[in-house]
Amino acid sequence: MTSERKTFYQESEKALRHIDEVLGGLELDELDSELAGDVLTLSFATGNRFVINAHSAAGQVWMAAGTEAWHFDLDEASGRWIASKTGDELMQTVARTVGARIGRSIEL
Repeated sequence: MTSERKTFYQESEKALRHIDEVLGGLELDELDSELAGDVLTLSFATGNRFVINAHSAAGQVWMAAGTEAWHFDLDEASGRWIASKTGDELMQTVARTVGARIGRSIEL
């Protein structure tokens, strides 16, 4: 395994675990967070789901939220996941989209 691939696995796992721990720790009735392997599913009381997953073939973290989707690349210098098309950062994007869905501010 290349060091680049190893870094991807470590950093993507860390990011998904962080999101799951923070959102799961909120213990909200309107949100359920479930991490299974490299796929994090956020289920809402409304029946909607957001999916965040580590896409190893692309070396990216992908997020689908309703009709929107992002592909985040690791910026090793900052340790942040950044969507190349939009410049959005993973944690801010999750906090913004989940917060908008449940009607409250979230920080990751």
